[in-house]
Amino acid sequence: MIRNYLKIAWRNIAHNKSFSAINILGLALGMACSLLILLWIQDEFSVDAYHANGPQLYNVMERQFYDGKVEASPGTPGLLAEELKKQFPEIEYAAGLSWEQEHTFSVGEKLNKEKGRSAGADWFKMYSLPVVAGTAETALNGPANIAISRKLADHYFGSPQAALGQSIRLDNKDDYQVSAVYYMPQNSSETYDYVLSWADFIKRNEWLKDWGNNALQTRIQLRTDRNGVTADPDRLEAKMKPLMKSHNPNMAKNGYDIQLFLQPYQDAYLYSNFKNGYQDGGRIEYVRLFGIVAVFILLIACINFMNLATARSVKRAREVGVRKVVGAGRNWLIGQFIGEALVLTSLSLLIALALVGLLLPIFNSLTEKHITFQFANASFWITLLGMTFLTGLIAGSYPALFLSSLNPIRVLKGAIRFGTGARLFRQGLVVFQFALSMLLIIGTIVVYRQIDFIQTKNLGYDREGLIYLAAEGDLASHYATFKQELLRMPGIQTVTFMNGTPTNTFGSTGNVQWTGKDPNTSVQFQFSQVDYDFTKTLKVKVTGRDFSRDFSTDSVGYLINETAARRIGYREPIGKPLTLWGKPGLIIGVVDDFHQNSLHQAIEPFIAKLSPTAEGKSIIVRTQPGQTKQALASLETLWRQLNPKFPFSYKFADEAFQRLYHSETVVGTLANYFAFLAIFISCLGLFGLAAFMAEQRTKEIGVRKVLGASVPSIVALLSQDFLKLVLLAILISSPLAWYAMSRWLQDYAYKIDIEWWIFAVAGLLAVGIALLTISFQSIKAALMNPVTSLRSE
Repeated sequence: MIRNYLKIAWRNIAHNKSFSAINILGLALGMACSLLILLWIQDEFSVDAYHANGPQLYNVMERQFYDGKVEASPGTPGLLAEELKKQFPEIEYAAGLSWEQEHTFSVGEKLNKEKGRSAGADWFKMYSLPVVAGTAETALNGPANIAISRKLADHYFGSPQAALGQSIRLDNKDDYQVSAVYYMPQNSSETYDYVLSWADFIKRNEWLKDWGNNALQTRIQLRTDRNGVTADPDRLEAKMKPLMKSHNPNMAKNGYDIQLFLQPYQDAYLYSNFKNGYQDGGRIEYVRLFGIVAVFILLIACINFMNLATARSVKRAREVGVRKVVGAGRNWLIGQFIGEALVLTSLSLLIALALVGLLLPIFNSLTEKHITFQFANASFWITLLGMTFLTGLIAGSYPALFLSSLNPIRVLKGAIRFGTGARLFRQGLVVFQFALSMLLIIGTIVVYRQIDFIQTKNLGYDREGLIYLAAEGDLASHYATFKQELLRMPGIQTVTFMNGTPTNTFGSTGNVQWTGKDPNTSVQFQFSQVDYDFTKTLKVKVTGRDFSRDFSTDSVGYLINETAARRIGYREPIGKPLTLWGKPGLIIGVVDDFHQNSLHQAIEPFIAKLSPTAEGKSIIVRTQPGQTKQALASLETLWRQLNPKFPFSYKFADEAFQRLYHSETVVGTLANYFAFLAIFISCLGLFGLAAFMAEQRTKEIGVRKVLGASVPSIVALLSQDFLKLVLLAILISSPLAWYAMSRWLQDYAYKIDIEWWIFAVAGLLAVGIALLTISFQSIKAALMNPVTSLRSE
């Protein structure tokens, strides 16, 4: 029996090639899109899941209470890891982790910049980084030890084994011995090509021994007893809360408090956002969003199949009648039609797999992933089989139930009538399709406008023509010469330096005092040490003046931004006293607010002081308009003269700014593709319903034409019902889209308004596409010879 049904299914597919091709195409596109999204979601959940000790690993974070605010921060003191191990027996291992560092590596004639971290001695005991040469337990025990990735070992020494014990010179200063070579898995959220010892890092940064500096990360691994029971993180967290106060006794006096808390390491990648000091989503929002999109697009494809199958139901009605007359039961008929749907779905799956195979390299490039087909993974095949069966079942269910319910006597007499319920159900499917499509269209428009708003918003400084260089090696000690000579060279306008960059200000402090300050209040200031010409180079407007060599007192002078001026409360701040880190001085200028970080965050109080040295800073160079090429040539020439032991490298401010919004840009691009695909598949479904309606009203159209009806009037008659459905979909989806996108925009401190015209544009676009789709069938029916129409059975 099953074999017979398969034969019938194949004959129907072969006999109705156009119908079958449209059905298979719609399902294949829907399944391909859903499969890509599922592979991406699977990859997102696999990030950092390879660590053997994953359930016992935690990030130690700070919950900071100040100025009426509560904020969560991953930054902790450099001495915290060792202190935690001493005080709390529940902790088996603890290690500090530095910010990303960029050092110049030199091995023989090979010279290059590499990015890495410094970490505590327990790092390789906690994290499952495969060590391919050396020993994990002792990799970071010595202050001159360095563990490098396999990539660096192959590049500098030829192989991991050859690298072991070899020497690498960093920044043309210190030599480090390779103690281990590790492999960095692709599904790691943290990538670094080398790890230096914690003892060495603290030695090079003595200021990190101060418990008031919170610039580093701390990781711990909880102890597991002989019975496999892990220490309770909640109890440990409660015991840890007062620790920071014991090392900073003046915190309470200054109206400031810090409480330590734990975040499971396996949650950190997907749940990285915090609001009012507590976890509030993160990348998991995108995972959920695209999971819903995958379901929506697959549903749209299934609805498309239903509509097309229903459009052909009249042609198969007599087949059903004959089968029922000769004894076929309804269950067998349902099985036959669902079987046909499963055959079509299986063919669609093969095409979908081919499409995914072709698109994966592009998709990986866009999302910066390394997704592959997991053919050796049983869950991959279970997912494919489940998707195929579920899609076939959903797509074939309504046509199967509808056709199997037909009355054989009425069908064989040619008296086929479709009831109101069946008509409303089909129309409901179209409304559902276009409502989902409208959600994607409106979402795409909002995401595009927000990204455009970010990229074009006035940041308070001019990032056009700004170039960043690291003040490293001999360049730091010869900065004055470098600046003086550079200003004489072609293409260069101004030069300065600062901590961090304008898009990523490095450091904050609460140790700021002023006249009239409430002693029980602590205010956090973004902080930077800068050079002369700071405001001139960034093109930031300033009231008062910038730092100047004409004023010797500027060594204790301060620049603040407008937000800081408002928070301090001076009515006329220029010339008023301000104390930073116990050093009293005067405010010499108030700069207009500019964004020190991404637009996800509101502008914070900012203070800048003059620095006597460029060491550890970023040199900021502004080029002459239209002379970037000449400026880069000048920079490279002078760099090689003054800093020959370091490779010339630079970054454009525009590129650094764009990286802040990489995730949003990727989401926006994917949303464009998904919206187009959803509309295309929806139009296939509308095409099917239009064909069905035209087929049902063939004789009516013939009679109208005989009575003198024009082609335009018949097209309008057939189109108006469909337009009503599309308009209804617009009305239903618009408030849902507004709510969803309003939630998404809440993550930005600076955002667009969702204006009425966005819904109007999306609606007109949907109506226009629907009209184009419907008009083909409507015009075809209207142009049919009325004699042929009236003779049709």
